[in-house]
Amino acid sequence: MDLPARRQAASALADAERSRLPIEPLSKCYPGMDLDDAYAIQMLNIEDRLTAGSAVRGHKVGLTSKAMQTMLGVDQPDYGHLLTDMFIADRDVVAADRYLQPRVEIEIAFVLGSGLGGGGVTAADVLRATEFVVPAIEVIDSRIADWAITLEDTVADNGSSAGVVLGCRPTKIGDRDLRLVRGILERSGRLVETGLGAAVLGNPVSAVAWLANSLHQMGVALEAGHVVLPGSCTRAVDVVPGDVVRAEFDGLGDVVVCFE
Repeated sequence: MDLPARRQAASALADAERSRLPIEPLSKCYPGMDLDDAYAIQMLNIEDRLTAGSAVRGHKVGLTSKAMQTMLGVDQPDYGHLLTDMFIADRDVVAADRYLQPRVEIEIAFVLGSGLGGGGVTAADVLRATEFVVPAIEVIDSRIADWAITLEDTVADNGSSAGVVLGCRPTKIGDRDLRLVRGILERSGRLVETGLGAAVLGNPVSAVAWLANSLHQMGVALEAGHVVLPGSCTRAVDVVPGDVVRAEFDGLGDVVVCFE
């Protein structure tokens, strides 16, 4: 894709988000679109939002579990940006019609105490750089109709990210094996999903290292204070007005968001 085509695709996604009217898959509209095109389209919209006054507060890794890869028919992770206007307070109420076709995922969020960059980032580097972890709910949304997405579609659409809710109880990472931490997802008091941290690329720490190394190839480093969502340990769950979503991870506490 040339730059005008990339800009056209980015505008289509931005218009869909503003109008709450999803569009056809970009991969269908632009049959030659590849992963480089998709990340370039993502960055065009991120740059527009930064110009409008938002700021980067972190990144998300998506499609790290076999459940999510199978659900969306892809075979590798992706990443997107977390911006200031995407954060929702724990126990807050959010309008469901703020989104087009929202779903929720549960994750163990990493908050970095020091930066991660330079390439060759290892799991040990991630452990040293992490100040604490908290339970999180990611609100994902697709500007593509019916979630009919390829990897390129979701990458262009900022990894289908739309919102993040962080728990309020920080936990030091040093004495915990996150692979063995069990998470549960409740919707309106009913248990609907459960999974282990090991579902996320074998270890959520590995997902953060993957992200740092992938961003390095783009000339970007994770910064101190950034939030990193490493990916969901369960499949995503649809939400509608009236739903109360709660995520809890063993030993890490819980986090709640309400939809109206």
